[in-house]
Amino acid sequence: MKIIIAPAKIMKIDRDSFPVQSQPEFLDKTRILEKFLKSRTNEQLNTLWHASKKVTEQSILQLKNMDLDHRLTPAILAFSGIQYQYMAPDLFTQPALDYIQQNLRILSGFYGMLRPFDGVCPYRLELNTKMIGFRDYSLYHFWNDAIANSLFKNDQIVINLASKQYMRLIKPYLNENRQMITIDFQEYKNDKWKTVGVHAKMARGEMVRFIAENQIKNPADLRDFHDFEFHFVSEVSSDDHYVFRTDFDFTRH
Repeated sequence: MKIIIAPAKIMKIDRDSFPVQSQPEFLDKTRILEKFLKSRTNEQLNTLWHASKKVTEQSILQLKNMDLDHRLTPAILAFSGIQYQYMAPDLFTQPALDYIQQNLRILSGFYGMLRPFDGVCPYRLELNTKMIGFRDYSLYHFWNDAIANSLFKNDQIVINLASKQYMRLIKPYLNENRQMITIDFQEYKNDKWKTVGVHAKMARGEMVRFIAENQIKNPADLRDFHDFEFHFVSEVSSDDHYVFRTDFDFTRH
């Protein structure tokens, strides 16, 4: 059983908390993307990234200093979005750390797919970037089925805790021997059950920690997750879609 999560836009450098243990599987393809980005002018990068002036300036400096082989940060520490904050990997027990290195995978437009202790450097390249001037019109086309094939090489089940954008790297390549179970966290808002992005990210982080600390191997055991008062709702769930609902007041958290 593998678990997939999305990366975060905000990245940081942390070379002290944990050592790098491994190299990204698709580093050769990442070098192709690095070469392309470094070949672009500042104006072209601005168009590519479609970000604010401040973010673009920071990203250009980041790209200028990029070194894919030295001064690296473990991927699980490099991303600092909401999901990663609530996952709190720096508080994991050693068995949980070993578990995520074996079973957790971070999807990435730049690196393709990462194990938690693969060494990475900060980058800016979202998966849905329009790759103007690149050999492939999109990163989905660039990565094609490589990530899905690797993910399912030794596993038949993937637990999807990623966003819809990143799930699209896997979904087209599912078949009768490949099952992906999507986890959906819902709240009752405006007379209907819906997914609230920020709160779902919080719950995804907590669920990763729950899975790792309990060394879960059977997807059915995910139904015992109860953080933020979420509970599994069998009536609206299916074999490929686990729905959790809560009445928790996040405004007081």
